[in-house]
Amino acid sequence: MKNLLLLITIITLSFNLTAQEKDKFRFGIDLGYVFANAGGGLLFDMEPKINITDNSNIGIRIGVAASVSDLEGSLDLDANGNILGTYDYYFNSNKSFVPFLGGGLGVFILGGSDDITDEGFAGSQIGGMIRGGIELSKFRFALEYNIIPKSDLEIGQSIKNSYFGASIGFYLGGGKWK
Repeated sequence: MKNLLLLITIITLSFNLTAQEKDKFRFGIDLGYVFANAGGGLLFDMEPKINITDNSNIGIRIGVAASVSDLEGSLDLDANGNILGTYDYYFNSNKSFVPFLGGGLGVFILGGSDDITDEGFAGSQIGGMIRGGIELSKFRFALEYNIIPKSDLEIGQSIKNSYFGASIGFYLGGGKWK
């Protein structure tokens, strides 16, 4: 038992503990790529946040994502706008490399068209998002998965709305990493 306690203490002390400053405001902008079934697209997000502790923050992500897919000779355009309440947790690391995990929950406003049926579709869905990545100084690299229920079309088909994205961005404010 003493050896286990000693090992945990050594591992804990080996990390250079850093954090952002509590109660500081930060504003992030991300641009990225949407991975679609048989195509791809772009995503853009803006996210004001407040640091609720030295290693976590909450915010509101306002974003858009659009993708073009070529499925069985049909060109499909899918797009969404989203407003999500978010939370990010930053792991202890050094000042220039800070990994994080986060998630969000909110509304996705969906739209798109299908060449085969010439039908457009629109609607809104409650959905979520999980993400992870790293921050290097004021730059942010992230992978995210947006979880959105399928949409049912009038012709009896359903459309998958969830998507995976990768983004790069930066943020302003937030205080200095301690």
